[in-house]
Amino acid sequence: MRTTVTRLPSAVTIGNFDGVHAGHRQLLQTVVRLAHENDWIPTAVTFHPHPTKVVAPHRAPRLLTTPEERAALMRSEGIESVLIVAFTEAFAQQTPDEFVRQILVEGLNARAVCVGDNFRFGHRQAGDIHALRVLGAQYGFEVHVIPGIKVRGRMASSSEIRNLIETGNVSLAGRLLGRPVTLAGEVIPGRGIGSKQTVPTLNLRTYSEILPKIGVYITDTVDLNDGRRWPALTNLGHRPTFDGGDLSIETYLLAPLTGPTPERIQLTFCRRVRDERKFATPEDLKAQILRDVQTAQRYFRRRDRFALTAR
Repeated sequence: MRTTVTRLPSAVTIGNFDGVHAGHRQLLQTVVRLAHENDWIPTAVTFHPHPTKVVAPHRAPRLLTTPEERAALMRSEGIESVLIVAFTEAFAQQTPDEFVRQILVEGLNARAVCVGDNFRFGHRQAGDIHALRVLGAQYGFEVHVIPGIKVRGRMASSSEIRNLIETGNVSLAGRLLGRPVTLAGEVIPGRGIGSKQTVPTLNLRTYSEILPKIGVYITDTVDLNDGRRWPALTNLGHRPTFDGGDLSIETYLLAPLTGPTPERIQLTFCRRVRDERKFATPEDLKAQILRDVQTAQRYFRRRDRFALTAR
């Protein structure tokens, strides 16, 4: 017997949606289309913390996005309602029927549920696509299964994107995400070495769990407070030429910094240039940085020419 609800009907998708990558957007776009066709609310259900942190913390992945970032990205795809479910030990004990009845039926008045082809739910992942279809027939919602997608021969998945970022392949990671890899945070004081011995930089402190592999990258840099933008070169590393230290993220702007020093910036990673390495002298390091700058400038010139011809 179907539970009586008063909430407006919805089309729903369910998942962790870490990164909100190209495969996730297939699900979100299907939900938005079904909702618009039927005058339903396009809705996404996600979880915090990541379920693995509760049921198998030793296997919990480092995350690409915070819950707030996930919600913002989903809303940019047309999702109007984002339900972030607190994933607790008690919640993990729910049977597939309890999850569907309490969340999808009583909570969201779901008329359509869209999931990936590897979707599992309920205690010990007892529920699968077949179980969801059986419950859909019982409670009155249709089930749409959306297969995953491949980009450049790689399956668009959060785990694959994490691996690509951590191995430095930010270009392919961006293709699987459907947007470039970025880091954001506060500009903090550095050690003053760059301004005295090599080149002056902006030093970023970020709280992102996933960082690109140590090395030098071509980046776009934006001031998050006022929108100023600069082409840039960014080094993630430990400054081995200067006897190492904690990990630092140092960005050298390739255009003049006019106005105040930014307080908060976002780096967009365009391409990896090289590994970080130790140089014999600061002068040798500075000479290499200037060669890296030439590489970055060629990249930006090609990109600008391509943008002009594509208009």
